[in-house]
Amino acid sequence: METLYIVMPAYNEEENIKAVVEQWYPILDGKADDSRLVIADSGSTDKTHEILMGLQKSKYPKMEILSDTNQYHGPKVIALYDYAIKNNADYIFQTDSDGQTTPEEFVDFWDERNKYNGIFGNRTVRCDGKDRAFVETVVCFLLRLYFGVKIPDANAPFRLMKADVLKKYLSRLPSNYNIPNIMITTYYVKYNESYFFKEISFKPRQGGQNSINLTKIIRIGWNAMKDFGRFRKEMI
Repeated sequence: METLYIVMPAYNEEENIKAVVEQWYPILDGKADDSRLVIADSGSTDKTHEILMGLQKSKYPKMEILSDTNQYHGPKVIALYDYAIKNNADYIFQTDSDGQTTPEEFVDFWDERNKYNGIFGNRTVRCDGKDRAFVETVVCFLLRLYFGVKIPDANAPFRLMKADVLKKYLSRLPSNYNIPNIMITTYYVKYNESYFFKEISFKPRQGGQNSINLTKIIRIGWNAMKDFGRFRKEMI
């Protein structure tokens, strides 16, 4: 039986985190006994960590909490991937802790896990605002310009990957890199790993406020272009 690690970063998600854990934890049923739900919650200033600790002690023994990572989203994702790989996960599924993704849609991804090294969500309809959809369109344009890859959705927080394949590309990213999922998607497509983009739904944030606003996104994107140039040279 295969080991699945469901990993998600969290930051100030006290309004969402209980419901998210309750919705995603049952996905571990029917997987190997050492499968885990792992949440990186470092830096939260609200009750997120307190809620997680209470849930872990009372109901969810297969949930693990990483509290010593960088507080930002991208580095948390990298730390989570690294943790899952080091703990011998066969498959790693990443999503976010804000309640925008739908656990019921995971089944179709899992059923096709043997066909692909990576299955990536494609948010054909987004309910999180036109600004973010526009940013994603720009990102995909830049990836095509820099790397010659055609990607419909580079950054969807709904992705199932074989751990041994992910490991090859994770080592290329600095541990503090801000947009790891974008580059990981790019590596899969650029190197013709067996991959598939599968349509998913994407709900509005279920509570709380997003810690990354449009200004921060633009700043991260501007810095990303410098990184893209460096990554492109390393691919040659």
